Amino acid sequence: MKIALIAHDKKKKEIIRISKEYEEILSKHELFGTGTTGTKIMEATDLKIHLFKSGPLGGDQQIGARVSEGEMDMIIFLRDPLTSQPHEPDVNALIRLSDVYEIPLATNKSTAILLFKELENLAKNRLS
Repeated sequence: MKIALIAHDKKKKEIIRISKEYEEILSKHELFGTGTTGTKIMEATDLKIHLFKSGPLGGDQQIGARVSEGEMDMIIFLRDPLTSQPHEPDVNALIRLSDVYEIPLATNKSTAILLFKELENLAKNRLS
């Protein structure tokens, strides 16, 4: 699967933490990320991530374009709902596109973990 990993500044430590926890699962997939988030995850793990621009510089839109072209299967976007974001319209557009194209989207840690556990279950079922 092609999975995008994105996080607002106040959620970057959280996405790094769950990426480390689920690194084995994530390593079996093609990963994409916005510039800063993807770089920080790669520095903390052995994961390889295709980097787009930073979110405020168009990275969210680049991922949205992949969604609209059928080239993204899942998005983990840990959002900070308590801080105003200068690129909020881009964030909303990405969420809308994930709904239009029925792409699983986690916007918080609990939902991200559920999606990662489902990936783990799918992998186990293929082996049995």
